[in-house]
Amino acid sequence: MKTQQNIDYQRIAKAIAFLYENFKEQPSLDEIAAHIHLSPAHFQRLFTRWAGTSPKKFLQYLSVNHAKSLLQKPQVTLFDTTLDTGLSSTSRLHDLFVTIEGMTPAEYKNKGENLVIHYYFYNSPFGEILVASTSKGVCHLAFSDDSIQAVEDLKSKFAKAKFEERPAVFQQNAIAIFQKNKTGLQQIKLHLKGSDFQLKVWESLLKIPCGRLTTYGNIANDIDQPKASRAVGTAIGSNPVAYLIPCHRVIQSSGVIGNYMWGSTRKKAIIGWERVIRS
Repeated sequence: MKTQQNIDYQRIAKAIAFLYENFKEQPSLDEIAAHIHLSPAHFQRLFTRWAGTSPKKFLQYLSVNHAKSLLQKPQVTLFDTTLDTGLSSTSRLHDLFVTIEGMTPAEYKNKGENLVIHYYFYNSPFGEILVASTSKGVCHLAFSDDSIQAVEDLKSKFAKAKFEERPAVFQQNAIAIFQKNKTGLQQIKLHLKGSDFQLKVWESLLKIPCGRLTTYGNIANDIDQPKASRAVGTAIGSNPVAYLIPCHRVIQSSGVIGNYMWGSTRKKAIIGWERVIRS
């Protein structure tokens, strides 16, 4: 006997298969809902509950992923990619990339070839930090125990970008987070590239108040993926912006502080410092 849960799952699976097969046609919400014999409103609610995102967003990610595979081919132009993805104009492709990938299609295709990244070393309560920024915002922040290795790690993430060692306003706004009065925080802007799942996890991290801790399981629940604690841990470990995106505030459910990209000792020091300034 089929339960309602099984019926709903089969409907969503059918809708997802339809999207994979027809994303180049950019089907409307009404068309997708009709394919599985549901009203658009009911389908929208059901799909969002099961997939964790709206049908429109899911279609956008399919389109961008297809475009990314095409743009890796040197002979393929942005116009060719737009047509093959089923988008109405190159401007739509541009907007989707900026929203989902944090960069333009051209920047993705060129692996940062036309991207200018400014970087500079600053002092923090927890040692030297390397902060890098583009014209859109901070793209990298890392605690540094070895300045040469820190720069190499930054450059490996943007293989063809142009790098200039000099301070920038976005960087200076970002390091204001270490000030107890937190002036300038409203001016912090980030320029991030990540998958939908990663961006959801990082957004959830931003909700954790200073001086408070949470667990990987709580983050998984917050993004409506309660069984994804392991994947959450991987996304947290990929955080490109130390402290601003506070992955240090996530610990194991047992109470163990756990690992930290920039060292568990530093993580403990940050947690202790935040508790003091919060009190």
